[in-house]
Amino acid sequence: MRKLISFMHISLDGFVSGPNGEMNWITVNEEIFAHIDKRISKTDTAAYGRATYQMMESYWPKQGNEPDASQHDIDHSTWYNHVHKVVVSNSMQGADLPNTTIINSNLAESLQEIKQQGDTDILLFGSPTATHSLMQQNLIDGYWLFVNPIILGQGIPLFTNVQDKIKLKLLTTQQFTCGVTELSYVVDK
Repeated sequence: MRKLISFMHISLDGFVSGPNGEMNWITVNEEIFAHIDKRISKTDTAAYGRATYQMMESYWPKQGNEPDASQHDIDHSTWYNHVHKVVVSNSMQGADLPNTTIINSNLAESLQEIKQQGDTDILLFGSPTATHSLMQQNLIDGYWLFVNPIILGQGIPLFTNVQDKIKLKLLTTQQFTCGVTELSYVVDK
């Protein structure tokens, strides 16, 4: 069965955004984009919360066709347009979206069905609210974290309301020249 992996940029003190959702502190560059593109090209399913999905949907479908599109924009736009999208949302009801599954009830059961339908990891992009819901039900199988060299002091934490300890096993690390460090963990069940 494939795994659900949470992909997130975090601050050194564990926040995924500032107190008002700010993400202008996240460091990305061509080196990081190339690393991420290589990894995501190996998956055929992406998961999002409603807000992140709407943000992605408003940008990526056409970004690869823009005259000033970078190679990353072209590659990610192509991937985004072909990948199956899963949206975890209580408020997106009855939407008929191409190549998209909306889960708004029976989260654990619905996600288990999707996990059994393929053989590549499902990457959960950003989406702190969805991540928190999935964490509370022990549905996340791993964490792919990009630790940014900044201390925010406040904001939306990645790990909140965790009921029980979650043991993790470190799979890989990579340090980038900009100071960001990638940590890839699997939940040690």
